[in-house]
Amino acid sequence: MTAPKKVVLAYSGGLDTSIILKWLEIEYGCEIVTFTADLGQGEELDPARKKAELLGVKPENIFIEDVREEFVRDFVFPMFRANAVYEGLYLLGTSIARPLISKRLVEIAAEVGADAVAHGATGKGNDQVRFELSAYALNPDIKVIAPWREWDLSSRTKLLEFAEEHQIPIAKDKRGEAPFSVDANLLHTSSEGKVLEDPAVEAPEYVYQRTVHPEDAPDLAEHIEIGYAKGDPISLNGKKLTPAEMLTVLNELGGKHGIGRLDLVEGRFVGMKSRGIYETPGGTIMLEAHRGIESITLDRGAAHLKDELMPKYAELIYNGFWYSPEREMLQALIDASQEHVNGTVRLKLYKGSVQTVGRWSDDSLYSEAHVTFEDDAGAYNQADAAGFIKINALRLKLLAARKNRN
Repeated sequence: MTAPKKVVLAYSGGLDTSIILKWLEIEYGCEIVTFTADLGQGEELDPARKKAELLGVKPENIFIEDVREEFVRDFVFPMFRANAVYEGLYLLGTSIARPLISKRLVEIAAEVGADAVAHGATGKGNDQVRFELSAYALNPDIKVIAPWREWDLSSRTKLLEFAEEHQIPIAKDKRGEAPFSVDANLLHTSSEGKVLEDPAVEAPEYVYQRTVHPEDAPDLAEHIEIGYAKGDPISLNGKKLTPAEMLTVLNELGGKHGIGRLDLVEGRFVGMKSRGIYETPGGTIMLEAHRGIESITLDRGAAHLKDELMPKYAELIYNGFWYSPEREMLQALIDASQEHVNGTVRLKLYKGSVQTVGRWSDDSLYSEAHVTFEDDAGAYNQADAAGFIKINALRLKLLAARKNRN
């Protein structure tokens, strides 16, 4: 690869990306532009600016942006319209953030005239795939630099030695082995590595950051009501909220009641299995609520087709294909299904669980007249079921007759 002249780096301000920043300067002799996204990770981002300046990045080359609303509105909400769950459990909290970061990296590169972007994902994980597939889908000519696949800083000791040699500040707790690695955004926290690497050993309680232990959650259940319009949550207990506000408040409620904890061994796209501890309190509430409102507003055929397609849709997001034509095709189908997914869901939050306990909508397909055990006043003729059963039984009877002949 021809040495780049200007590189836009996805920069967190942490030790690893600070080392990458300096390594890029030394290895390629290029100008560095940093991009730090506020995705709702809960950290103060001003230190990232100061650290970038300390490492020699020009002030005009430091981009720090609050993208929380865009993240929830344009990425999280569309994904939740599909009820997307990877391998039956994972709500894709890390996966769904990468396309947005990549989008801004490519856009900033175009704005500042950079010819490359760089990320801090390792060569063992999924994120390298997600960042790079997204970048190439948005700009086929962009160069992508992945230092973890190039350098010889193969151990924590070598990283620290490099940092000390180049006067990169090292937090005191980074001088030893970090107990585990954390990724966070407004949708979830993900903890992996070190004390979590043995899947047979229960995760220590200190790993959990957003949720109280369900056993320590309030003894009194809490009821909430979420209003929906076209498949997206728009109000909580009658109060209109923006997408980011909605997820923020649901995170607080879910965390308070110990909702959304997951200990998962998942199959990475690159081939290995990994164990992670995930916390998705608000997302877990949203998934239950969305299924609750769909249960009365979505036709059976549409609902079942969505459920058949969902694993494929979830896998596309997990594997980094957000900007692929097949994901966009599925999204169009999913969004079309949400036209009448409007109404309100009442949920009960209690000690790690969220349960739909009521739902109503002006677009409801639920007909009490048809399902009542009382007199239905002629709404449904039960004798009609006989012909329905006979037609559906015909092929089964023919198969049985052949079996008996043989």
